[in-house]
Amino acid sequence: MEAEIKRCWWCGDDRLYQQYHDLEWGKPQHDERLLFEFLCLEGAQAGLSWITILRKRENYRRLFDNFDAEKIAQYDVAKIADLLNDSGIVRNKLKVNGFVKNARAYLNMCDSGESLHDYLWNYVDGEPKQNNWSSVEQIPANTDISEAMSKDLRKRGFTFVGSTICYAFMQAAGLVNDHVVGCYRHHQLGGSSQV
Repeated sequence: MEAEIKRCWWCGDDRLYQQYHDLEWGKPQHDERLLFEFLCLEGAQAGLSWITILRKRENYRRLFDNFDAEKIAQYDVAKIADLLNDSGIVRNKLKVNGFVKNARAYLNMCDSGESLHDYLWNYVDGEPKQNNWSSVEQIPANTDISEAMSKDLRKRGFTFVGSTICYAFMQAAGLVNDHVVGCYRHHQLGGSSQV
């Protein structure tokens, strides 16, 4: 029966990828900490495949204090050096430092009375944008919304938040429903069965 389930093409036969697809990807995310985690991990993916990060996600959670921004913002040179010696994550100095920079930018938002949740979801007026793609070729790498989000996040001090990364984040966190119409999750997440 498992073979009869129609999923998006990108998860293939990999069980971890399928589980991520079935339970997380595209599901509207409203948890503040998880939104921060998703944003950081999408940045860690830059230049790599998502499965690489997905396979290391539990290591990232362990090493980065379960994405507690207050703790990450306090990381010093010694802590960053320790992180860069751990093969459980992508050992890229710019990306590791980017997590610290993003934590500080996020805390600045909080200090000014903003939540990351409200800030991000305002880009889609609080409701997931329902797309009706029938093939991978139709799905954009970025949009005007992800471009605007990227520019503003960078202005606020975030890093590794280019337009394509922001769109991948929007897809993962369910701000957009980019499951293709033939995928069983498309309709479950509010998509129309009509193209």
